[in-house]
Amino acid sequence: MFQTPFFRRDLPALEGETIRLRPPLSQDHAEWAALREESRAFLEPWEPRWAPDELSRRAFRERLKRYHDEYDQGTGISFFLFEQAGGRLVGGLSLTNIRRGVAQSAHVGYWLGERFAGRGLMLEALRLVIPFAFDTLRLHRLEAACIPKNTRSMRLLEKAGFQREGLLRSYLRINGVWQDHYLYALIAGEHQVYSRRG
Repeated sequence: MFQTPFFRRDLPALEGETIRLRPPLSQDHAEWAALREESRAFLEPWEPRWAPDELSRRAFRERLKRYHDEYDQGTGISFFLFEQAGGRLVGGLSLTNIRRGVAQSAHVGYWLGERFAGRGLMLEALRLVIPFAFDTLRLHRLEAACIPKNTRSMRLLEKAGFQREGLLRSYLRINGVWQDHYLYALIAGEHQVYSRRG
């Protein structure tokens, strides 16, 4: 369990100007599966290889169970992103590998449906999650990793205030291949500087 009074079973939504972040629910399956399927070619180069039943209701239930277990154990929090106007699902964002003790850190991961890319939605989502991670969860460090040829993700992280710290060789198996990744990080206090810059 999270060692902080801020955590309850009913994790609140994070409200932005154009998007809203809330934990995934079982009734999100159909919209999630449709968005992922239509964005498959857009997403697959940057993600672990999809299972044959990746979009099935059973696989989605297992995904939700993993999200709940991570939340209960204090190791992760997952959100789906929805448009404020119309309520359409646009993507997802997770804080995973949350470590307490001397680390006080977490890893940020995200995905966006192809038709919603290029509109600044994920940047807004990060700008909602970053203060939540530092001010509510009281973390000290956020990390993110991206494949060197994923220039869109690198620009996003840099706009959100993350700094590149180095190259992780053969770091993650993405789409069936072990890939190098750049490591990006943001330290508590730095996000306030970027928030003031707008």
